[in-house]
Amino acid sequence: MSTSTAASSRSGSPRPRHRPASPLRTPRRAPRLHTVSRPRRSITLTLLTGLVLVYTVVPLLWLFINSTKTQASLMDSFGLWFSGDFAFFTNIGDTLTYDDGVFVRWLLNTLLYVILGAGGATMLAVLGGYALAKFDFPGKRAVFAIVVGGVAVPGTALAVPTFLMFSEMGLTNTPWAVIIPSLISCFGLYLMWAFAAEAIPTELMEAARIDGAGELRTFVSVSLPLLAPGMVTVLLFNVVHTWNNYFLPLIMIKDPNWYPLTVGLNSWKDQAFTAGGEAVFNLIITGSLLTIIPLIVAFLLLQRYWQSGLSAGSVKE
Repeated sequence: MSTSTAASSRSGSPRPRHRPASPLRTPRRAPRLHTVSRPRRSITLTLLTGLVLVYTVVPLLWLFINSTKTQASLMDSFGLWFSGDFAFFTNIGDTLTYDDGVFVRWLLNTLLYVILGAGGATMLAVLGGYALAKFDFPGKRAVFAIVVGGVAVPGTALAVPTFLMFSEMGLTNTPWAVIIPSLISCFGLYLMWAFAAEAIPTELMEAARIDGAGELRTFVSVSLPLLAPGMVTVLLFNVVHTWNNYFLPLIMIKDPNWYPLTVGLNSWKDQAFTAGGEAVFNLIITGSLLTIIPLIVAFLLLQRYWQSGLSAGSVKE
C-alpha cells in the first residue's frame, strides 16, 4: 500500500471520485419568430381562404365560359365547361350592336355617373375629411355623430325619400337624379377623416404656414400629396358603388336612354322572360362580363395604392 493511500485511510476522509465525462449537449433551438414575411401556418385559415377563393372565382369562370357559347349551346351544355362552338367574339359584336347599340349608350351613361358622381364624392370626402381632421370648430362632435350615423344607414332605406324629394323638384328621369345622391359618401368622408389625421403631421403644416403659405397652398402643395393613397382607396370604393348601383337608378329613371348598365341588362332579362320576347341570354351573360372588366382593371392598376390606403394608421410606432 502506498503512503498516500495509508494516510487517507488513517484520516478517514473519502477518496475523491472522478465523474465520467458527460456527452456534449445539443444547443436548444431558439423559438421561430413569426413575422409578416414568415407568418404562422394555419390549416383552418388556409381552408377558409380556399373557400373564399372558390366562392369568388367560380362565378367569374362560369361567366367567361358561358359568354363563349351561342344561345342554343347555352341551353344544351354543361355550365362550367365549353361547348363545341366558340362564339365569344361573335357575342361581343352582337351585344354592342343589339337594339341599335343601346349597350354602348348604357356604358356611356355609367361612365357619366361614375365620373361626376364617384369623382365628385371623392373630392368632397377629401376636403371634408381634411377639414375635420386638421381644424377645430364648434359642432365638430355633432358632425362626427352624423357621419357615423350616415355610415350605419343603408342606401336603400333612403331611396324612397330621395325619390319623393327629387320628384318635387322635377329632377326625376334625368341624370341628376343619380349623380346628386352619389355625391354623398359618409363612409368615404369617415375614411378620409381617419386617414388625414394620421397621414399629415401637424408640424409639417405649421412649417408651411411659417414659410408664408396660405391654407389653400398648404393643402395643395403639402397635404394633398400625402393624401394620395387614401384618395385612391375612397375613389375605388365610390367607383364600385356607383358602377354597381341598381336600386336608385331603377326608381329614378324610366327613360331607357338614361339607364346605366345594371338597369339596362336587367331590362334585357325581363324582355327575355316576357311572353313572345326574344331570348338573348347569351348577350346578357356577355354584357355582364363586359360590365365587370373595367372594375377588375381598375383594381389591378391601383392595387398598391388601395392596400397602402387601407393599412395606413393601423400600426403606430
